[in-house]
This record gives sequence, C-alpha cells and structure tokens, in this order.
Amino acid sequence: MNFIFISPHFPHTYWAFCDRLYRNGINVLGIADAPYDQLDSRLRSALTEYYKVDNMEDYDQVYRAVAYFAFKYGRIDWIESNNEYWLEQDARLRTDFNVCTGIKTDHIRAIKEKSEMKKYYALGHIPTARQIRASEGYEAVCRFVSESKFPLISKPDRGVGATDTCKISSYDELARYYAERHNIDDYVIEEFIDGDIVSYEAIVNAQGDPIFESSTLWPPSLMDIVNKQLELIYTIDKGVPDALRDLGRRTVKAFGVFNRFVHLEFFRLRHDHPGLGQAGDFVALEVNMRPPGGYTPDMMNYAHSTDIYQIWADMVAYGSTLQPWGQQRYCTYIGRRDVWCYRHTHEEVLDRYRDAIVMCERIPDVLSGAMGNQSYTLLFDTFDEINECVRYITEKA
Repeated sequence: MNFIFISPHFPHTYWAFCDRLYRNGINVLGIADAPYDQLDSRLRSALTEYYKVDNMEDYDQVYRAVAYFAFKYGRIDWIESNNEYWLEQDARLRTDFNVCTGIKTDHIRAIKEKSEMKKYYALGHIPTARQIRASEGYEAVCRFVSESKFPLISKPDRGVGATDTCKISSYDELARYYAERHNIDDYVIEEFIDGDIVSYEAIVNAQGDPIFESSTLWPPSLMDIVNKQLELIYTIDKGVPDALRDLGRRTVKAFGVFNRFVHLEFFRLRHDHPGLGQAGDFVALEVNMRPPGGYTPDMMNYAHSTDIYQIWADMVAYGSTLQPWGQQRYCTYIGRRDVWCYRHTHEEVLDRYRDAIVMCERIPDVLSGAMGNQSYTLLFDTFDEINECVRYITEKA
C-alpha cells in the first residue's frame, strides 16, 4: 500500500502516524517544505521516501510530487495530512489522482463551510443552532433576531475554532458590525447557545463505523480564550456519554465520511432551549474531519492507556484494530500565557505535580493564540484533583 502523508512534520507529534503506518508494512511517502535533515529522526525512519517542495501553497509543486511518487511506486492508495489547513488540497489531490479512500472535492464544502454543515445536520435530524448568512443584510438579520433573540454569534463561514468570532448583543452592536466589516460575505450569524462545549472524537473505518471513540470537555468559551488571552484548560473524559455517542455516530453517517479521524463539537445545554432541547441535552456546533488539534491525540493515549496512532494506522491497513485499552483516567491540559505573572513559578509547578505531569512543553507561536505559551498535561483520577491543580497553576501573582 502506498500512503502519501502531506506535511508529516507538523504538528511535530505527527511522526507517530507515519511510524505506525510503517510498522504496518505500508510505504509512507512524505511531501512537505521542510529540509529533510530537519525532520524528526523518528519521522525520517518511517518514511520510504521524502519529496521536498519549495512552497506547499503552490498546488502545481505538490501535484508534481504526487505524480513522481505514482510513477515510481505505482498506484497511490491514500493521500492524507490529518491537518485542517490542508483538507482542501488533500481532497483536490485525491480527485486528480482518483484516490478513493477519502473526501474528494465534490464533498469538501460540507466539512469546511459552517453554512453547508447545517444541511447535513438536518439530514441526520441532529439539533443545531439556527443560522443566517451575514450577506443577507442588516434587515434580514433583524428579522432573524425577532425569532432567535440577542445575543448573536458571528463567525467566519470557513474559519476554524474561535478565530475572528464575536458576540453581538444589541441592535447598536449589529449596526456597527455591518458598518465596520467589508468582507461580510465571509461570515455567518447564529443564535447564541448557552452551553458547555463537549466534543466527540472517533476513528471511523471504510463503512463509517467507529473503531475508537473518546470525548473531550472544553472550556465554556473558546472565543473568550482567544480574545481575552485566558488560559486554555480542557480535559479528556474517562468515557463517552451515551447520548453524545449516539449523536456523534449519527453525525458521521449524515456527513457520509469514512476512513477518517473525526473531531465533532457539541454544546451541552445549561438551560432548556426552545426548539433545541432541555438542560443537559447535546446540540451540534460544527464538524472537523481530522484529529483534534494540539497535543489532544497524545492526551487521549494517556487518558485511555492506548495508542490511537496505532489504531488509526490499523484502520488504514486493516479496517479494524486489536489495540487494547488500559486504565481510564482524566487527562487535563493547562496552557499558561506569557502575558500574565503567575503566583507559582514554572519550577514550583513541576515540583508539586511531578507525579501527575505527563507532558510539559513550550507551544509554537503559530498555535499559542488558542493554546497558550507554556503547557502542562496531567493525569488525574477525580475532578476535585483537576480543580485544585487548575487553581494552583493559573493563580495570578
């Protein structure tokens, strides 16, 4: 089997995806713009061959790299990056080279545009916030408000996470919103949902059935994390609530995805919401058809005492896995920011939680907007332990 991995060096932990493919006897062919000698040695060991391009944004260069591999090794079976940024390019390459193990260009809008996602949620009878395109104009949004009420949430139709997302709480703010934005066609506006963000992660096979499932508990507002420079704190749950598992599986089927690692975001309602559900119910937020960002895959390994990189590679090679699960614990990420002065020093944190810390890293600048600058990843048995740790690490001087 010939597997082309696009940009296998970023994030740097993605060497593990390539390593597990290699262990399963697959030819792993890498394409990226980094010099070969700067790749992680573990990644280099897993690659059958590496093709360096000058610019990953130049489709012709990447196309020629794939063509070279196809000429040298024969039919290409997989093309994948597992990276949100390259999903459209991945789909275009699969289409041009007739690679049928993933999403092609005719389906990419469904997983990239929030306005398109709503159609597939409707197909699966999955509750989700009402939405209107900002391009429909001020008067149309005013009529929308008469049903959904303030506040509203504006977000890029094709954005990721909380980037460039804002809350609109009054008609005056709505008028300013339209007066100040010149690229209004790029945005959608949704009713505000008062809920906690919970995600469903899964690795699904060629039939769209999960061979691995997990759940992540996120902070109340990723938008505030980014806009107010707050600490990012989130936790891998020990298990997956039955209602969330059901909605996650239905969402995968509704979107018609297969052979993928998926990260699906939901609200868990804090209060009854007419038309959507009762307090505690789950409401769809958006889909991400790739692994969750940052070090979340590694956190899943720690929480579930398993190897999701191997599970994913087994899905590629065999369509199933025998990878075992061990002890189930909570795995929590805490990202501190350089702009704040903390009561407890980095050294004090390391000393106090030396037995709980499983990862401790500086975050690359390109990811620090959402994730913070200094990360601590820890394992705990109870939420009381998590809460005490969060208080200690984030307490300001």
